[in-house]
Amino acid sequence: MDQIVHKFVEVNGVKLHLAEIGNESSPVVVFLHGFPEIWYSWRHQMIAIANAGYRAIAPDWRGYGLSDPPPDTEKFVFSDLVDDLLAILDSLGIDKIFLIAKDFGLRPAFLFTLQYSTRVTGVISLGAPHRPFRPPTFLKQMPEGFYINRWREPGRAEADFGRFDAKTVVRNIYILFSRSEIPIADESQEIMDIVGPSTPLPPWFTEEDLSVYGALYEKSGFLNPLKVPYRSLDEVYDIADDVIKNPMLLITGEKDYFLKFPGMKDLIKSEMVREFATDLEIEYVPQGTHFLQEQFPDKHSNKKVRNSKTNV
Repeated sequence: MDQIVHKFVEVNGVKLHLAEIGNESSPVVVFLHGFPEIWYSWRHQMIAIANAGYRAIAPDWRGYGLSDPPPDTEKFVFSDLVDDLLAILDSLGIDKIFLIAKDFGLRPAFLFTLQYSTRVTGVISLGAPHRPFRPPTFLKQMPEGFYINRWREPGRAEADFGRFDAKTVVRNIYILFSRSEIPIADESQEIMDIVGPSTPLPPWFTEEDLSVYGALYEKSGFLNPLKVPYRSLDEVYDIADDVIKNPMLLITGEKDYFLKFPGMKDLIKSEMVREFATDLEIEYVPQGTHFLQEQFPDKHSNKKVRNSKTNV
């Protein structure tokens, strides 16, 4: 990973960290991370993309990794991430990009594509499809111990996480999210209690990887990552047409617990998902979990960018 360079850009009142590799004159692929990830989760794909002749850029969102926190956490929302992405591209003089996003990084990726469609040549989404942006109703269908319900409750996750160092919190979340069952706590326990101290890490996630994540979350903390995504899911957007017409590839792991969210598997398996993304291909990874890009670093890299319906 020595060939990956790191830089900072100041946009919208914050200094954001970017990891980058590839020739500046090459077509650009931008990677957008989720939680509990940072730029590092794309390390394998970035190198593969650069070796294939592209320029790969992976930012840490504001409040994550080496990027500055937002000036006011209470006002921090998804729209800030869209504005940051636009400002990053403009500051680097980049007109068109191919987007690859995962987890909550999908929402700003989809929003950006809808608002600036001529600047996006294609989108690869890992895990979740695009669908209209509405306040989530499925939360009421889930039990009280559902991890998102717990983490949306002010102070609950802070107290839960605060019992451990950052490295242990990331460890527990990686273990929970790599399973095929939705993380749900009993009434007598917190989310961190679901994972025992002797539970092994996923085989594809090393202690060295965990140390990298732990050190960066030790710096950033978890307050802003709790605000976006979990406590900003009710944000409303002024979008007249929320159908994405850009070429899109959805790659979803069949062992991803996310498929067990109410209605999610039916949405993906049915043709309904194509109502919201009209130029869509879908690929399933039989043993894939929530962390496809880290679990199978050699399976999906530059091949998918080349094989999508558009060139970067």
